[in-house]
Order: sequence, then structure tokens, then C-alpha cells
Amino acid sequence: MTFDTLGLSEPLLRAVSEKGYDTPSPIQAKAIPAVLEGHDLMASAQTGTGKTAGFTLPLLHLLADKPAANSNRTLALIVTPTRELAAQIHESVLDYGKHLNLRSTVVFGGVKINPQMMKLRRGVEILVATPGRLLDLHKQNAISFNDVEVLVLDEADRMLDMGFIHDIKRIISLMPKKRQNLLFSATFSNDIRHLARGLLNNPVEIDVAPQNTTATKVEQKIHPVDKGRKAALLSHLIRSEGWHQALVFSRTKHGANKLVKLLERDNIHAAAIHGNKSQAQRTKALAEFKKGKVQILVATDIAARGIDIDQLPQVVNFDLPNVPEDYVHRIGRTARAGSSGNAVSLVSADEIKQLSDIERLIKSKIAREEVDGFEPEHALPESRSGHRPTRSAQPRRSSPSNRNNGQGRNQRSSESRSAGKNGQGRNQRSSESRPAGNGEQRRRSSQQRTSSGNGNGNGNGNGNGNSNARSASSNNQRSNNNGNSHPRSQQVTSGNLIEPDRVIQSGNR
Repeated sequence: MTFDTLGLSEPLLRAVSEKGYDTPSPIQAKAIPAVLEGHDLMASAQTGTGKTAGFTLPLLHLLADKPAANSNRTLALIVTPTRELAAQIHESVLDYGKHLNLRSTVVFGGVKINPQMMKLRRGVEILVATPGRLLDLHKQNAISFNDVEVLVLDEADRMLDMGFIHDIKRIISLMPKKRQNLLFSATFSNDIRHLARGLLNNPVEIDVAPQNTTATKVEQKIHPVDKGRKAALLSHLIRSEGWHQALVFSRTKHGANKLVKLLERDNIHAAAIHGNKSQAQRTKALAEFKKGKVQILVATDIAARGIDIDQLPQVVNFDLPNVPEDYVHRIGRTARAGSSGNAVSLVSADEIKQLSDIERLIKSKIAREEVDGFEPEHALPESRSGHRPTRSAQPRRSSPSNRNNGQGRNQRSSESRSAGKNGQGRNQRSSESRPAGNGEQRRRSSQQRTSSGNGNGNGNGNGNGNSNARSASSNNQRSNNNGNSHPRSQQVTSGNLIEPDRVIQSGNR
């Protein structure tokens, strides 16, 4: 199958050809005809499958012959969870629509609102937006939804995870009842299906790949390590393995910032990207990472959505995610479009629950390999299958400075942990909705701690109890939780069309 057989107009086919694409990806082959026929759509597709072109191409085709939008109006609205993803989608609109006389713009928070209001004043045929800024503009009468003919909700599962459900329902309530609806999500959870029932009308349902599966060409590996030595191990791996470009996921914003400082101290050029960074800072970090000026990009899960990096070789989970599906999203940033990639997870003993949930989700045991010089004092418990760790085939020796980096910080007697029998993971929240390191440790008497069953809070405010109580003679090494997010890497293989990898600022055409 080629793009010529999908029914797209000549200007669109020319734009696709100029980008070097000739064969549609599976999601494009199924979604484009359905959208052109006017059907509502419910599509499940992982990142890196070419889904952005799967809705931007038919959308441009449908709008090409429509009358221009009136002042403060739009004909098509694309709603997406993050600034980076919004910018990436708008770039696709510009790239594929460059031979059409259509106007578009992108709006998101973190930048001044007045320039966005000025662009909307003239009207645009296609508007790409994040939920919060979109509603702000509507409240200020900068945009009206009365003429919207097509509504696209991209990464709907992530928008629900981020707490945008009320914003989404509000946006939907402001739409005209007669319109075409396109919903894209990585998974079809019960919450997504509930949202779809109130949004879609007899939708065509597309699922291009089994849900919650990892890319087949990603080599996955676990390095068991004590929490306090994760930063030193990461620094050692970067040097010994010769990693020139790696995306590192941190669970918290505070942890991401701290990890960058530790890496910079070891003369490793690193940058962090998360919700507390300004749009200018995030854009600069991404641009320098793509150009190779930044060797290591440390990101939280939400901030990494929408990031596209061609042929990203390495993804590292500095912390395992609390939600197992996020592991699939993270490692999917490498091995895009048929290429190969590596996913390394640095796992400490208190993350055994997260690891078990991940392996249960992907229906596979991840190989464990201890690194010489970084063997954990607190062994990572074996899985039910009896999977035992192996030693690295080529011993890796850490330098004295690396071996001591972070070791001994926040050490406590494990006697105080024995009360944390049921506390692991309790009340943990994503750092995108609550900044880390906010001092949520509470002073309690030892009697209260024993009766409550909560683990001792660390400096990041996360409960740290462990169901496997240690003896009072052992030492418990603690350090801040640093979590890792994943950038998107996409490339063209055998002429397949995958979303572009550049992130741009908002603008009109």
C-alpha cells in the first residue's frame, strides 16, 4: 500500500513525498480512510507509530476546500496534554499543509497569552492546544468553538492521568453537537471507554498493536543497586559504556534537578526537563540534546511526552515508575520505527513491587545483571519464577570517587524500618501534580510509627516502608528518589511515515 491509494489530495501527497515517505504505517493505513469518510474514530496506538500523521493528513484534506474561519473561530481543534506534544503536532500540520492555503496556530501555557490572543483574532482553520490555556483563552473571548467541525483528543489516557478530565468535559460541553470526533490513546482503559461513550458516535475502533507490549527490538536490562549508589552507577555506565546520548527518567522534578547536578559534578553535560521549567528552558534543553551539546537529558514522564529524537540509542529508568504502563511508554522512546535500542533500569530493593507490576504487565521477566563494584548490600528480592541476577560479562570497575558518590547519605538503622511492613508505595503521587521534596515527613513517636505501619519518609516525601523487614544490625542507605522520563525518538524505515522529531514554537501559516 502507498499513500496514493488512501484518497489524499495532490498537495498533501506532494508534501508527503517531499519528506521522503511513500508507505503508510499501520495506524495511518487504517485511520486515514476512516477519517476521510467522516467516521468518529477511537484509535489505540503507542508513540512512534505515526499516529500524528494519521489524523493531521486527513484533517488537512477535509479542510482544504472549506471557507476560511471567521475571526476568533477555528474549524478543527486538536487538544493534547503537554506543550512539547502540542508543538510537535503543530509542526506536522505546517509540514504537511505547506502547499495548502490553511492557517493554524498552537497555544499552551508557560508563555505570554497576549500574542496567542492576537493570532486567534484573525481566525485559524486548525488550532492545537493544551486544555488549561485553551479554557483561559475561551474565558477571555479570544476563541469561540461554535464553528468547530472536527475535535481531536490526542494522548487521551495521559490527559486523564494528569487530571484534565474536568477540563476535557468542559471543552466538550462547549462544542457544537454536530461534529466529527477523533480520540487517540495508548490504551483503552475503563476510564477512556467511559469518556468515549459520552463523546463518540458509532466510532470506528482501531487497535494497531497489542496493548501494553514493549517494542520487540528494545534490549531490556536491570542493574540491581542500592538506592544511595544509583547516581554513581549511572555516571559509571555513561563512561564505561560510552553513552553519547541517553534519556534518563526520574520520578520527581526535585530528583531530576539533583541528578543533573551530580552528573555535572562528574563532568557529564546534562540538563533537566520537567513541569517547573519555563517553556524557553525546556525548548533550549531539547534543542541542545538533539544537537549533541547535552549528553544526558533527565526528564519526568509527563514532560517527556511529545519529545521526538531520531535514533535515540539509550533510555534509562533511574527510578521505576509507579504506574507500570509508564514503563512501556518510557522504553518506547528508543527502538523506533524498526530500529534497535537499549533500556536500562537501575532498581533498588524497595522497588520490587513496581518491578513485579511491570513484569506482570509485559508478561516477561527482565534480565538482571549486577555491575562489579556496585553490588547491592540490600539484595533485590527474587521474582516468583526464581529469576536470579547474573554478573556482567565484562567486569566494570568504578573509580573511588564514583563508589563513594552518594553512599552513606541519609543512612539509618534498619531497626527503624521494621515498622514499615505495609508502607511501601503508600500515598505516592506523581511529581507532576505535587512537587517533590516538600518535607512531608511527619514527626511521630516510635509507638505511633509502629502502630501505623508507615515507612520512614525520605527527603522526597515518599513513603519508604518495606514488607521485607531488615534486621536491626544492617544499615539502610537512602537517597532522594530520582525518576526518569523518556523522549520520543522516531525515524523513517523502508519509507514508513513517522512523526517528525523537531519541536517548534507556536506560529501561523
